[in-house]
Amino acid sequence: MKKKLAVIMDSFSLVHYKKDSTLAMLFEAQDRGYALYFLEQKDLFLLNDIPFGRAKNLTVFRDANQFYKLGDEQIYPLADFNIILMRKDPPFNEEYIYTTYILEHAERLGSLVVNKPQSLRDANEKLFITHFPQCIPETLVTQSAHELYQFWEKHQDIVCKPLNTMGGKMVFRLKQGEVNANVIFDTLTQGGTFYIMAQGYIPAIVAGDKRIILINGKPVMHALTRIPQGNDWRGNLAVGAKATVQPLSDRDQFICDQVGPALRERGLYFVGIDVIGDYLTEINVTSPTGIRELDAARGINISAMLFDCLESH
Repeated sequence: MKKKLAVIMDSFSLVHYKKDSTLAMLFEAQDRGYALYFLEQKDLFLLNDIPFGRAKNLTVFRDANQFYKLGDEQIYPLADFNIILMRKDPPFNEEYIYTTYILEHAERLGSLVVNKPQSLRDANEKLFITHFPQCIPETLVTQSAHELYQFWEKHQDIVCKPLNTMGGKMVFRLKQGEVNANVIFDTLTQGGTFYIMAQGYIPAIVAGDKRIILINGKPVMHALTRIPQGNDWRGNLAVGAKATVQPLSDRDQFICDQVGPALRERGLYFVGIDVIGDYLTEINVTSPTGIRELDAARGINISAMLFDCLESH
């Protein structure tokens, strides 16, 4: 019987043909003989303890002008799928959490869900770094403007960000003399009712924010370094950072050695960690990217490494 793979993601209309990591995974799966199926979060439902999905047959093509085709929608038990790729982008919100509950039922019935649903809930992409204090800059998580002011006074130059977004969204840098500090703290904490993260600004960001991909806890040995451009200090491709590729440093490898075993224990098969200078700043578990750029620069196939891992599971 033909193997089946379902992908849960955002609309294909949002996919960038040359850069999308999920598309790279789908190419590899199709090359390996999997029948592909596409779902969005809204297509999942649970009847008693049996999870279902309104899925469409999916075919992908290596053609920028027409790189996918969707078939008619049918209802399938999620347990029909050998592998389910959960590749929905943040924000990580209540709908995302409920989706992981449904996916746990598919996991219970034998589907391999990547990444593990419970761990998607447990390993918040910002907060999870605090399990590795030896790797991170001094970090504050709080709802309190007073604590944020104290932290700012101590470090003089800080970065503040929400705990549930991606791509540099709503990330603020506060230097000495920032006159909008009240507004920034109030906006991010939603009037002191919402946790945010603050870290000391890391000057090494000018040399880039490194994305390191780990497969079952083992790193790909080159990092995608995203170098800020122009007047924007953020190292995010989504805001115009320039991508280069470089080998891992000794410090990068140390960080991977610290983080890797925890990822394996939690069933986090495909993860992208972010490193600025000597510091781990994020652990991306929902829909990390970087495959296409690293594959192109190094002549490798990261998706093949991933599926070799999944098929040996």
